[in-house]
Amino acid sequence: MEEKTIDLTTKKCVPCEGGMPALTPEVVENLKSEIDEEWSVTDYKKISKKYKFKNFKESMNFVNKVADLAEVEGHHPDIIINYNRVKVELTTHAVKGLSENDFIMAAKIDKII
Repeated sequence: MEEKTIDLTTKKCVPCEGGMPALTPEVVENLKSEIDEEWSVTDYKKISKKYKFKNFKESMNFVNKVADLAEVEGHHPDIIINYNRVKVELTTHAVKGLSENDFIMAAKIDKII
């Protein structure tokens, strides 16, 4: 895996207003290299990652920590829970695509584990 050059976990999500452009594919690829390689990009509009836990309780503990983080950051992921599997999806609805906030949240979510 490549050495990370930006520590996204030290950044804070900033409120997005409509009218801002979504990140270009080039910027998405650059930021993608700064997060865990298991995050996948869909149409340069969404990033997602699947997590697996020992049981439902561990899944819910993780989800609750992600929820707390989302409230602090003001940027909320979509979360899909299937017993011991959790899928986290990030996009910025205000820009109809990806913003730096999505990558900041991805990096911070991975730090929860």
